[in-house]
Amino acid sequence: MLALRKTAPAPGLELLNTSQPDKLAENEVMIAVAAAGVCGSDLHVDDWSAGYEFMVPLLPVTLGHEFSGRVVAVGSAVRSVSVGQRVTAWPSAPCGVCRACKTGRPQNCSDKRTVGLYRDGAFATHTVARESGVFPLPESVDFELAALVEPLCVGARAVNVGEIRQGQKVVVLGPGTIGQAIALFARLSGAISVAVAGFDDGSRLSVLNKLGFEDTFDLAEAGSADELFQRFGNADAVFEATGHASSIADGLRLLRNEGTLVLTGIHAEPTTINLLEIVRRKLQIRGSHGSRREDWARVIDTLEHRGEEFRGMITHRLPLSRALEGFALARERSASKVLILPDEREAQS
Repeated sequence: MLALRKTAPAPGLELLNTSQPDKLAENEVMIAVAAAGVCGSDLHVDDWSAGYEFMVPLLPVTLGHEFSGRVVAVGSAVRSVSVGQRVTAWPSAPCGVCRACKTGRPQNCSDKRTVGLYRDGAFATHTVARESGVFPLPESVDFELAALVEPLCVGARAVNVGEIRQGQKVVVLGPGTIGQAIALFARLSGAISVAVAGFDDGSRLSVLNKLGFEDTFDLAEAGSADELFQRFGNADAVFEATGHASSIADGLRLLRNEGTLVLTGIHAEPTTINLLEIVRRKLQIRGSHGSRREDWARVIDTLEHRGEEFRGMITHRLPLSRALEGFALARERSASKVLILPDEREAQS
């Protein structure tokens, strides 16, 4: 089958013919991939950015962890899903047996073996996932919307970490997929205003406008930063979703006293912050990464009833044979969410 793989600890990916999975553990599910989203972390792996050295002993690895498809085979102990069902999957599904799992903290599982990073992922015609992370789809949620579930869960979790409530003022730094997901779930959580800022990011800010967010700011434009601080300073919560450490200082400046900064970006470099300011202004800094099982149930339910409010996040759809082109679009930020749509014919490539 055709697959997009990381083959060496250096920049670059390869589109290769490789063997289709043919063996399943008793708790595993094989899925024929219908749609898979290109994520910022996929771009980091492609670029071989700092923070992904853990992959070296695992290479080669097929990327892709935001996906949906149809079950084509199940392990001998699988009971919750069956062949033919339409599904999506939590790529970091917990093992169920480590200390974190047994003490009620499965999100901190020590053996997550994330699909698309620690094991072969969904930029292929078929992939394998743990039963514990496979979620059947409602009929009203098509494969394209279902490929958004994973990043939407990351955004929903961040909003939960930020404890967004009715009537709060929110600023999101970073208009990419995670920033969009945060903005959407902050609005659903009752935020009275949600402003989103990017830097030289007109295409993705335009997507946010189409999603109903009027207060967007391109900080590369003269006067835009001043307007953001004047109109949306004293925010109750700021979400950093840029991956650029320099934006953390801006996030702190935008907060009211006792406000909360939630960090979701993946940063390759350290930063310096004014600890005295944090103490005297009683600011809260929280980290949010990944998602929990309850986020998946909530997001799937939200898409079942309000899915069309999210479809505008998707801007490009490409076959697997053009996956590298999709990565280029995502890297240039001329696209928002790029979906790779494998075709059964590519299984025979």
